[in-house]
Amino acid sequence: MKILVIEDEQQLANSIQTYLTGNAFVCELAATAKTAIDKISYYEYDCILLDLMLPDGNGFEILKELKRQNKTEGVIIISAKETLETRIEGFNLGADDYLTKPFHLSELLVRIQALIRRKNFKGSNIITFNEIEINILSKTVSINNTPKDFTKKEIDLLLYLVGNKNKVLSKSAIAEHLSGDMADMLDNYDFVYAHIKNLKRKLNEAGSGDYIKTVYGLGYKWQHD
Repeated sequence: MKILVIEDEQQLANSIQTYLTGNAFVCELAATAKTAIDKISYYEYDCILLDLMLPDGNGFEILKELKRQNKTEGVIIISAKETLETRIEGFNLGADDYLTKPFHLSELLVRIQALIRRKNFKGSNIITFNEIEINILSKTVSINNTPKDFTKKEIDLLLYLVGNKNKVLSKSAIAEHLSGDMADMLDNYDFVYAHIKNLKRKLNEAGSGDYIKTVYGLGYKWQHD
């Protein structure tokens, strides 16, 4: 899962990044409104953490920009500025949640997980697709009720594919999802092919159906007939 943290307080931003990375998230940072708008224009995220007070603008303008670009990322406002008016304005502009500073990183993690579940998986902690069962919280996978070993990257890739079933995902989109925004600087996406190949092999060996389809020249998709 890929997160964008829009926060100009460097120590807090770094703390959030370290904590989320330790919980198997890919975490990108933006310290200004301009950087944030550039990133949301070029990249996709599962969740955006948004500070309202930025050195060159405010978070409400970023919410408006997300709406203008028809972006569907979940947004959690993280701000020391809490009045009823700011909360209402944030929600009216499309924010999904509001967390007041200071906060515990463990609570932030729970809010992010809950938002992603609501956005991508209808609020469930357990994702079931035919014989496949994925536990989002424990990051475990069972095939035909038997637990199987998958790496964190493979589970993240599996969730990304299942969460976008029947949608073609480009190699660059998968690369960014797994490795962050700098993936577009790479000469090739061989590591995406390697992850796809390993995931398909493990699913097949566990007795799962062949759901990952290659769309030649475009990318991959999780095909659900």
